[in-house]
Amino acid sequence: MKKSLFTLLGLGVLLGSTSAMAQSAWDGGDDLPVNPLACDGSAGAVEAKPYDGAQPSNAPDRSGKNITLVDIPKLIGVGYFGATTKGMQEAAKELGNVEVTTDGPTKANIDEQITFIDNYITRGVDGILFAANDTVAIAPVLKKALEQGINVIGYDSNSTPDSREWFVNQAEFNGVAKSLIDNMAKEIGEDGSFAIVTSTFTTPNQARWIAEMAAYAQACYPNMEWLETVEAQEDNILSFNQASTLINKYGEDLDGIFGMTSIATPASAEAVTQADMCGKVAVVGLATPNAMRPYVKSDCVKSVVLWNPVDLGYAAVYAARAAADGDLKPGSTELEAGKLGKLQVVNGSEILLGAPFVFSKDNIDDFDF
Repeated sequence: MKKSLFTLLGLGVLLGSTSAMAQSAWDGGDDLPVNPLACDGSAGAVEAKPYDGAQPSNAPDRSGKNITLVDIPKLIGVGYFGATTKGMQEAAKELGNVEVTTDGPTKANIDEQITFIDNYITRGVDGILFAANDTVAIAPVLKKALEQGINVIGYDSNSTPDSREWFVNQAEFNGVAKSLIDNMAKEIGEDGSFAIVTSTFTTPNQARWIAEMAAYAQACYPNMEWLETVEAQEDNILSFNQASTLINKYGEDLDGIFGMTSIATPASAEAVTQADMCGKVAVVGLATPNAMRPYVKSDCVKSVVLWNPVDLGYAAVYAARAAADGDLKPGSTELEAGKLGKLQVVNGSEILLGAPFVFSKDNIDDFDF
């Protein structure tokens, strides 16, 4: 008989600890309140909140004027953020009065990301776009930008709300969590076992998704077994090695692996492929279709959950332009986002891109990023 999820939440990082600790919240996720969606797929309640972002101090009048933006993602040189950059450039070209430059660290390192942002504050820009490597640690440098009148817009991975104006949320965390868990349950069964390869335990969006996954699985699939969660730093080799270690460590007790990053998911699929475990160990995760196409085509991977990162970058530039123009301000309920139409403001100061999307063998050739 398999153990319940609830009794195993702390197992991966708390082996050898007391039973009381084992039943405490899993410390790879955050400790914020969770809001799991209903098991039957009915829509979750959306709680109206007042604006909780910040505003730049003494910002110059930028309405309708040419503006320069710098985009500092978690890291550069990976397909996912290459896709967000593509969307930003599309929006800038479409708007005609926005220039965007993408720059940043080559590893998901918060200290390096802070240095890049600080340098661009010194050099002078009208706006900063960011995807945070750490919710809290990035806040002081973003507040510094706001104090100097710079528009600050987050996307992909949030900071504390008081350190930026708006955050473009690719999908609500509980929606992503439900899609991941549902697709894994479809492949391994409602009493299957799984492990997770994530970025770091402090990366905000991964921690939020994992916290919501725990809550949703506990409510809807109480017999699923959560074996362990490991960090892989968004490093391809480390992700492959971590997935291989999980396969060797758990053997037949491992039914599936979640990849929580665009690096970890294809690396996990490659580890399963090289271990000759396709069909025995499912891989479900967040990744770009181009990175996953070989594994989906070979039937080793059946479900890739994501949103369109090109649209995410596109929406972030539209949000920055609207904030600079004064059209997106506290109290706004929607954003006019070009080809995406009107995007809804949720959770006080977040702009929701839309529901997550599942790439499969049937549709993956329709996308190229």
